Amino acid sequence: MSLKKYQGSCHCQKVRFSAELDFSQGTGRCNCSFCLKVRNWSIQSKPSAFKILAGEESLSDYSKSGVAHFKVGDPMAPYTNHHMFCKNCGVRLFSIGNIPEIGGDYVSISVTTLDDIDFKEVMQTPIKLMSGRDNDWFHVPQFTEHL
Repeated sequence: MSLKKYQGSCHCQKVRFSAELDFSQGTGRCNCSFCLKVRNWSIQSKPSAFKILAGEESLSDYSKSGVAHFKVGDPMAPYTNHHMFCKNCGVRLFSIGNIPEIGGDYVSISVTTLDDIDFKEVMQTPIKLMSGRDNDWFHVPQFTEHL
């Protein structure tokens, strides 16, 4: 495992964060109804390795469950997701949630929001395709061309 600290932000720079990430573990694309619509490309982090540096008040929270205003580190019920957007520019930065099958609480960071990323290096790491539409994060979906 090779953790490296990265900085990230939304387009208008109001929301900024840092995260310790291990790209050797791969990134992910999912076919659940939400990820498919936002063309999600993410990397997972533990909440303890993620920190909002600025603009927390500029975050908007979308959750299908209707519970809003969650913060990283708040206790999460199993199978909940909160998708965090910048209220100003609309960029989706990360999601926080809890899926017991993948280790419980997590932060799923949009790879494209990382400011100091070397895409040539990242493209050499594995991309895991997940069948979130079937709540199956361990197997590749039948169709992947659209991911």
